[in-house]
Amino acid sequence: MNAKYSLSLLLLLYCLNLSAQQTAANLQGNVKTTKNEPAAFVSLLIKHSQIGTITNEQGKYSIQNVPTGKHILVVKAVGFDLIEKEINIEENRTLTVNLTISAATTQLQAVEVTGRKEQTYKNSYAFSGTKTETPLRYVPQAISYVTKEVMLDRQAFKNSDVVKNISGVNQFSYNNNDFVLRGFRASNTMINGLRVSSSGWNQSLIPHVERVEVIKGPASALFANTDPGGTVNIVTKKPLDENRKSVNFTTGSYNTYRLATDFTGPMNESKTLLYRLNFAYQNAESFRVLQGGQDVVVAPSISFIPDEKTHANIDLVFMSSVGKLDRGQPIFGATAGTQLNSTPISFALGKKSDYIKELNMYSTLSLTRKLTDWLSFNASYMKFMYNEDLMEHRTSNGYGMDADGKAIPTLMQMQTIRRQTRNYTDNVSAYFISAFNTGKFEHKLLVGYDHILFHTALGNSNYNAGGFINAAGNGVVLTKSGTPAAYDPKNRSLYMIKDNMPVPNVPFFNLENPDYNITDISRYYNISSAVTPSRYYADGVYIQEQFKFGKWNGLLGLRMEHYTDMLNYTLKTEKKVKQKALIPRVGLVYTPMQWVSLYGTYTEGYQPQSAGTIGAPEIYGGPFDPLISNMIEGGAKMEYFKKRLAVNLAIYRIEQNNVLVNAGAPDNLNLLRQIGQQRATGLELDAYGQITPELSLTANIAFNKAEITKSTNEAEVGKIFPNAPRKQGGFWAKYKFPQKAISGLAVGVGSNFVTERTTNDTKNNLKLPGYTLLDAAIYYTVDKFRLAFNLNNAFNKTHWVGGFDYNRLFPGAPRNFLIGIGYSF
Repeated sequence: MNAKYSLSLLLLLYCLNLSAQQTAANLQGNVKTTKNEPAAFVSLLIKHSQIGTITNEQGKYSIQNVPTGKHILVVKAVGFDLIEKEINIEENRTLTVNLTISAATTQLQAVEVTGRKEQTYKNSYAFSGTKTETPLRYVPQAISYVTKEVMLDRQAFKNSDVVKNISGVNQFSYNNNDFVLRGFRASNTMINGLRVSSSGWNQSLIPHVERVEVIKGPASALFANTDPGGTVNIVTKKPLDENRKSVNFTTGSYNTYRLATDFTGPMNESKTLLYRLNFAYQNAESFRVLQGGQDVVVAPSISFIPDEKTHANIDLVFMSSVGKLDRGQPIFGATAGTQLNSTPISFALGKKSDYIKELNMYSTLSLTRKLTDWLSFNASYMKFMYNEDLMEHRTSNGYGMDADGKAIPTLMQMQTIRRQTRNYTDNVSAYFISAFNTGKFEHKLLVGYDHILFHTALGNSNYNAGGFINAAGNGVVLTKSGTPAAYDPKNRSLYMIKDNMPVPNVPFFNLENPDYNITDISRYYNISSAVTPSRYYADGVYIQEQFKFGKWNGLLGLRMEHYTDMLNYTLKTEKKVKQKALIPRVGLVYTPMQWVSLYGTYTEGYQPQSAGTIGAPEIYGGPFDPLISNMIEGGAKMEYFKKRLAVNLAIYRIEQNNVLVNAGAPDNLNLLRQIGQQRATGLELDAYGQITPELSLTANIAFNKAEITKSTNEAEVGKIFPNAPRKQGGFWAKYKFPQKAISGLAVGVGSNFVTERTTNDTKNNLKLPGYTLLDAAIYYTVDKFRLAFNLNNAFNKTHWVGGFDYNRLFPGAPRNFLIGIGYSF
């Protein structure tokens, strides 16, 4: 009987299985846009089920084992209208359904709320160039970028690892976001298009970053006071309406241990509530003495999409960094012929007891509401907080000396800085977008208001030691203003002299015999002082018109900026120092063929001089005019290989006027002067995407000449800007082997080069040599696991990424490796 029952059960299961196979079929097809272009990464879902897929880069899709009968096929894509199509699945047949999706009415979304679904080196859209969702090919200005896919393949976890993939961008120092853009040193950073005034010293991890964009040239017409060379915009990851989860562990050189996770998906069946959670922890040392530390990033994000007209997003990012502040490599004294390798590239100043604890935390609320078919309202608010707790021994930017004032090139003058500060930035952006037609013209009109507030309150404090011991040995020699005085051999009787040397408050650092031991700073003569409170705010009203007429796209913009800085903030003598500017922008794009767009643009930039500088002419001179810049740029934006590869060419000229430098007056060390004009001219070429389905590529090259063109000092005319190479470039290529025998195997190779650069030390003509580096990688993917091995600086080339002078040079890392293992589910 048991055998009969068993046979009957097997027959029953077979019949059920056969019945299931007979009541299911396959669904396939293509999805295109109304412009007959493939629609990549579009979501397709059988309504009221978990059956679905997304289109590939060619717009093709295939859904297996769809139950027979009538269903509703739901088609969704960011920026496009929702489609619900009734389909009828018949037994033993493959149903082919081709679909065309239309851009959401007037494409009024202007706040990036839901995440980017593209999974290649290419990014098709940007919000930062126009504050609207505009295809990059129609933005009349160069915008370079690096996607998260490039970051993953290069195992790039900090901004300095990322920028080498962008044309015309290189490091100035190790400091966070301290870069040179088109020859000009940059200080402004945005997060999701909102300005950040302070983000610390050490570079934080970026597991929560979707892509890094650089808006080339002045962007003041949209984003207030910005740098002339460009603005870095960090785009954070947003929730997706499909489940994606990944865990990655990395280890490698310099005792690196790193864990990163990325979870995203819907929180309810209707997919009106989406989430994303990014987390990363790193504990790593460095090739630099005493450097390295611990980093933690926690970044939750929630999107609420109750209907097709309303999108809201809430982000919270917590970034903690504990380490030491690396001020760079000092070399032997500033004399002609001194070699950069007089000290090893691992050499650093400081003590074991030094530290810096930094906390960056910000929250962002974004909302877009479609009021009518032709009008939408968009708003964002970000609260940013930076907290610093610093203890460091650092150079006083000078060498030790004997009693006669003669420099000793192997001894560095030192000081200590003990500082605790906290500051806040509030950023509000609100605007309306109206889309309408007049005859054959299509218009997208934007009217908006921005408010930026930076605030450093009372209570922040310094506790510093420096200078030289006085003759009585009971303190340090002070200036009339109460600060430690430099050594003056003409008044040597004021100083304590020992072994024919003035005795420093903080002992000289011996470059030949360094002492890194723990030191108690209470042994020095310290001066406690408050960090001067500060407060400034900027209010801007702007209007922007984007129009389309046949093959032409145009952009006209105008911003009225009001900048208010508080002089002597919190004191009885407090007063407002106001500045204002009218900032225009104009651009035109011509698309003669579908694969190429030609563009030209003119835009201006504006940066007010600080209130402390222009409000105290008795100290600094002046009055001084604000920094004014302008740019003329033209180029071409092209797409090849069925639009899988984007190639962008830009030719530009940027001018900046009214730059302040030290006047070098012996009787007033604070006196400033405006040198006239700086100019950068150049050419850039960027490429992103896929040449074939197996070969991905990102490449760039830049030619730039950044020099002083006008100055009250004729000797300065023609001098090149610090850390601005004449040529630089690089590439990264990844190839996935299609053969079944080695399925899952891929290799990567890349290189970047930089030519010779000058430094701030023009007196001694200190220059940094050019270099070429080679990187390589190998990947293996099996099931849901991914293994990666990255080798950086394969030929172990000694190089410097930037530098100030003989006291502070910034060498690049020697040969190093990373091994990563990831699991996606």
